[in-house]
Amino acid sequence: MANLPAEEGYIKFQVHWASAPAWDAVLVAELNQWREVMRRHGLIGAYPDGVGFGNISLRWERSDRFLISGSATGHLPTLDGSHYSLVTAVRIDTNELWCEGPVVASSESMSHAAIYGECPWVGGVIHVHHLELWERLLHQIPTTGGEATYGTPEMAYDIRHLLRTTDLPRQRLFVMEGHREGIFAFGANLEEAAEKILRALTSISTGN
Repeated sequence: MANLPAEEGYIKFQVHWASAPAWDAVLVAELNQWREVMRRHGLIGAYPDGVGFGNISLRWERSDRFLISGSATGHLPTLDGSHYSLVTAVRIDTNELWCEGPVVASSESMSHAAIYGECPWVGGVIHVHHLELWERLLHQIPTTGGEATYGTPEMAYDIRHLLRTTDLPRQRLFVMEGHREGIFAFGANLEEAAEKILRALTSISTGN
């Protein structure tokens, strides 16, 4: 098992990664389906400098474990079983995460873990970037604090706080003030999470 230091600019938690073979195509089919939908709308992808953004996850076998797109995969047009990692445990208080698979889990995995841990009914989580939507929703829906940056315990704690003290479990969509353009959606499944994002995106074009 590799014990990897945080990667500046990407992974900010301590990663304990156990390398494992690629996942079967059937196991990642739903993830790839909805990731492709997000990519078509420019919600997952890469900036002009090549840095990727956005990630997607699916709860694993009714546990707090989840399968998530790997670190630095946002720029790839399509993914397969070699691009996903299974997060098996998270300790927010010590800023540690355990994962296994052919790649290291996404830098946003701790934020995903906060949602799965707090809401047993959640089956899928999607993190996207969209500046106009972010600006429109900022502080109009549940919003994490400006001091909480992506992939940190502070962000995970902020998400947990919103889930416990606001109507976020009903809205299922929130904005990250300390992570410009960052938006999260979740639902009982990935289709529901995607619909929350796409409905909000549609509201921009219609002016509602």
